Parts: sequence; C-alpha cells; structure tokens
Amino acid sequence: MRLRLVPAETNYDFFKFAPATFGLSVAAVLVSIVVFFTMGLNYGIDFLGGTTIRTESAQPVDVAVYRAALDPLGLGDVAISEVFDPTFGSDRHVAQVRIQAQPGEDAIAPETILALEAALQTVDPGMTFPSVESVGPKVSGELVRTAVMSILASLTAILFYIWLRFEWQFSVGAVAALFHDVVITVGVFALFQIPFDLTIIAGILTIIGYSINDTVVIFDRLRENLRKFKTMPLRDVMNLSVNETLSRTVMTSGTTLIALIALLVLGGDVIRGFVFAITWGVVIGTYSSVFVAKNIVLYLGVKRDWSKKSATAGTQFADIDA
Repeated sequence: MRLRLVPAETNYDFFKFAPATFGLSVAAVLVSIVVFFTMGLNYGIDFLGGTTIRTESAQPVDVAVYRAALDPLGLGDVAISEVFDPTFGSDRHVAQVRIQAQPGEDAIAPETILALEAALQTVDPGMTFPSVESVGPKVSGELVRTAVMSILASLTAILFYIWLRFEWQFSVGAVAALFHDVVITVGVFALFQIPFDLTIIAGILTIIGYSINDTVVIFDRLRENLRKFKTMPLRDVMNLSVNETLSRTVMTSGTTLIALIALLVLGGDVIRGFVFAITWGVVIGTYSSVFVAKNIVLYLGVKRDWSKKSATAGTQFADIDA
C-alpha cells in the first residue's frame, strides 16, 4: 500500500486566486525591501569585523552586570546577548559578547581578549569561553562583496541555463521567482533581527538551488504538455502541469521539512540561523514555483508549436535530460 499525501489525480485551479497571490508576493517583496533599508540586517561578525566571544556560566546571565564589568576596558559599544536553547540544562547559561573592530586595528589584540575574559570572570570565576572568533574590517568588507557576487552569479547562471533549456519566458519567470525568494528571506531576517552571517549566505544559495529544482520540474512537465495539448488554453495546460507534479512537490517539500524542523528544534543555537533560512526557503520556494514563476510565464506567453524553431529561444538543448 503506497502512502499518498496528495490524491493520484487532482484538478485544483491554481489560477483561481492568481491576482491575490501575485499581489501578495509583490507586496511582500516591497515590504521586505523597505524593512531592509529602514531596519537593516543584524550582521554577524563575518560582515562587521571584530571579535565574538561565547561565554558559558553556571550562573544566570545578567547583561547589565556583564556590561558593567567590561566598561573599564574602554572597548566602545559592546553587544551582549543571552543565547537561549531548549537543549541547554538548567545549570548552563550561555551568552555572546560581540566587540566591533577597533579603529586603526585589523583585529583585537590577544591581550585585550585576555583582559576581557578576566573582567567577565570577576562576575563568575567559573565562567568558560568555548569559542572566540575574530575578523578584521578589511576581510569583512571582502566577504560582503563576495557574498553579493556569489548570489548574483548564481542567478545569472540559472537565467542562462533555463534560457537554453526552455525559452526566455521561462528564464524570466524562474529568476523572478528566485529573486522573490531571496528578497523575502532577507526581509524576514531584517524584520526579526536574526543574526546574518556567512552561514546565512550559504543558506540563501541552498534556497536558490532548491527552488529552481522545483521550478524546473514543473516547467519540464509544462513543456511536455504544450507538445501534447496544442489547442488547450495555456492557462489550462499550466494548471494541468502543476497538478500532475503536485504529489512530487508535496512529498519532496514535506520530507525535507521533517528533517529541517528536527534540526531547527534539536540542532542547537549554533546552526539555528542557517537551518531557519533553509526551512523558510523550502516553504517560500515551493510557493514561488507554483504561484509566481508560472504566473509570469502565462503573462509573457510561450510558443505553442515546438516543431518550429524560434529565433528568440535558445532551445537547442531542450531535448537533453538534465
């Protein structure tokens, strides 16, 4: 007996609420852009430069007491935050102390780090420091540029691949959906001020890969149906294609989310931001594949007679299985 989360044959009308879903997507992108420019991201040490020290203590974290202990060192603005995790025992209290790069210095001197640790141990002599990470301001600036370039390069490569595999209308729809996913993900991180570091960039690139995979599956079925149903309205062919791949979409996304939710709850705070980015990406990527990419392709229109070559379509690789 086979498990089915979706009936074998479905006939949902995914265009029934197209104006509402597409309008919601446009609004979400615009709000995300506004939130990004007004609130900004909570950049991690990778992008700001400086030093992050992780502390563990048997005593409860008191941010005010920690800050008072560090004030005599004259380190400027020091960010102190308690780390919460359901896997921590009642006698394990973790905090993160972030010190931005000091003017004129590429990195905080080891003597300064030792003085900082000694100052914190006046609060709790048994306090330990399981990790210390330092990044210079020059390196952090290069990391920002590299992160932006990696995302743009991946979007450009996908645009070119989809154009070769299908037609330019499919490329525009796929890249628009990916842009939608990336912008809204960044907006969520800005809205909730979730720490944003290099691991989140890795998560965004993973989102791009996952989302385009789901989109290509739908586009492949759409191309097959365009050849099979030459007189059926394009909207109906798209609906049919999404319905035929719906079971695969739900099963793939569902099983992926099971593993990701387990990591999100039990994986610990160190990887929580990365896992959250991918978890959110699976949800928003599945949504955009169904409700964003195909809407744009419908609006732009596609060639229905695949027996004739188009001068504007790079479909010379259309029969390659990839």
